[in-house]
Amino acid sequence: MHIAILTFDGFNELDSLIALGVLNRIKKPDWRVSICCPTPEVTSMNGVTIRAQSLLEDARSADAVVVGSGVKTREVVASPELMGRLSLDPQRQLIAAQCSGTLVLAKLGLVEGVPACTDLTTKPWVQEAGVEVLNQPFFARGNVATAGGCFASPYLAGWVIARTEGIEAAEAALHYVAPVGEKEAYVANALRNITPYLPR
Repeated sequence: MHIAILTFDGFNELDSLIALGVLNRIKKPDWRVSICCPTPEVTSMNGVTIRAQSLLEDARSADAVVVGSGVKTREVVASPELMGRLSLDPQRQLIAAQCSGTLVLAKLGLVEGVPACTDLTTKPWVQEAGVEVLNQPFFARGNVATAGGCFASPYLAGWVIARTEGIEAAEAALHYVAPVGEKEAYVANALRNITPYLPR
């Protein structure tokens, strides 16, 4: 199981790295989560440089793809070279996007006719791309999910875990990262947002 977290220059650390941390709560030999970048290194919106663990082309064969957000997403979607390196298939992959990552999905045609979530800054650009934006933290239809707001990142990670390892595994991963003294309430709230969008 390979989960690729698409992470571009100008990335939001909260989106890519919180997802990485929550998804890596699954401890199985065949479970791999990678920061997936267009170049060997990328630098965040706050100047943190990280090394890629996989490259964009690897997302094509990943079982799940999480598209992180950042301050340069409009440059990403305006680049035929970068967008041409992305080939995502919701028939075969779980695909999740955080904040401005939803704009990437919109430009790839993956949320066509489907409402989506994004952050308030990106909202007008996603609407301009012809996508209805919901006033909620998380939404999924089929194998495509979107989230809005940095701290909605655990919902995306929880959804991926629930879809692949079951709801109990998602609950355990979220419980681990939740604040002490608020764990039950935090997990209950997260599941309230995720479970309506899981297959029955």
